[in-house]
Amino acid sequence: MPYVVTENCIRCKHTDCVSVCPVDCFHEGPNFLVIDPAVCIDCGVCEPECPVDAIRPHDRLEADQMQYLTLNEELSQVWPLIMEKKDALPDAERWAGTPGKFAELIR
Repeated sequence: MPYVVTENCIRCKHTDCVSVCPVDCFHEGPNFLVIDPAVCIDCGVCEPECPVDAIRPHDRLEADQMQYLTLNEELSQVWPLIMEKKDALPDAERWAGTPGKFAELIR
């Protein structure tokens, strides 16, 4: 059961989750993070660390968030690994909790 980064991360990109991951499964894009499902060990330590509640186990995704399972798998193969915490995006607070952000995702 891999964990999945969902829409709430778009345009926020908090990296609190990265610093607690024991297996370095996070990858970083311009305004979003993803989890490599092949590396994730399903430990769940990342989920409570996300300040915008963007991380979910794949079997607890809402129907409108299912596309993020495939998106995490796809983008984790092309985006670089991130292993250290960084500052969130400058306007993260403004975007936190905003629905319908998929169009804002920069690949």
